[in-house]
Amino acid sequence: MSQKSYNNTPSLYLIPTPIGNMEDITIRSINLLKSCDIIFSEDTRETLKLLKYYDINKKLISYHKFNEDVVKDKIIVELSNGKNVALVSDRGTPSISDPGYVAAYNAIKMGYNVIALPGATAFVPALVMSGLNPNKFTFYGFLDNKKSQKSKELKSLVDNKYTMIFYESPYRIKETLKMIKDILGDRKICVAREISKKYEEVYRGTSDDVLKEIEDPKGEFVIIVEGNQKQDNYDDIDIMEHIKELIDNGLSEKDAIKKVAKLHSLEKNVVYMKYHGGKK
Repeated sequence: MSQKSYNNTPSLYLIPTPIGNMEDITIRSINLLKSCDIIFSEDTRETLKLLKYYDINKKLISYHKFNEDVVKDKIIVELSNGKNVALVSDRGTPSISDPGYVAAYNAIKMGYNVIALPGATAFVPALVMSGLNPNKFTFYGFLDNKKSQKSKELKSLVDNKYTMIFYESPYRIKETLKMIKDILGDRKICVAREISKKYEEVYRGTSDDVLKEIEDPKGEFVIIVEGNQKQDNYDDIDIMEHIKELIDNGLSEKDAIKKVAKLHSLEKNVVYMKYHGGKK
């Protein structure tokens, strides 16, 4: 069901806040923080610093991953009372590896406008300055804290051909980079830390290069990893055998022919005729 965002009804605004430099916020975001009736904040201490910097005085209510299942209903109460509500995470864009999704989903379900503003998020500048292909990418966010689960997650990404983006803490950055090297191979990577802050630092090279350079990790990290560049070549595989192998693996004859045509860069009818001609 379509919904017009700007129809003068109470709305939940998801407002990005600076990830480092206090000036990395849009004029519109500042104006909305000033004009909204109430602000729900992941970390009220961090949000107070921002509000003080821009001389904004608003009521703050704590909203974080440990209480969002309860506080989401308080947001609905405020909206039902005709108030416009802002939601911010401690830094960056709400819902991107931060709380926000539960509140947004609930507000949409209850029929209220949810409006997301463009603004600061760490992975975009990290990707753009990485030197790796930004045209198609997979944003993964944080890998699992447990080493065994993290290993499974990375193994599932081995064949991914697109540039991959991960977030990581300073406590696990070395372990994660070593696992990336061991599981994905010694690929080109970029690691950026403290983006937009005074001590911003960018490491570029192979996994092994970067691992050697990071000695005393501090701050939040964004890891950009080159996608799998291995190009599968099927020129030496017999078309008939390839189709039979795919059928044996559970594909229907039609789907096997279609897939083989694509993998061998041939017209589907050519493969169809060759396969059925070879069966005689």
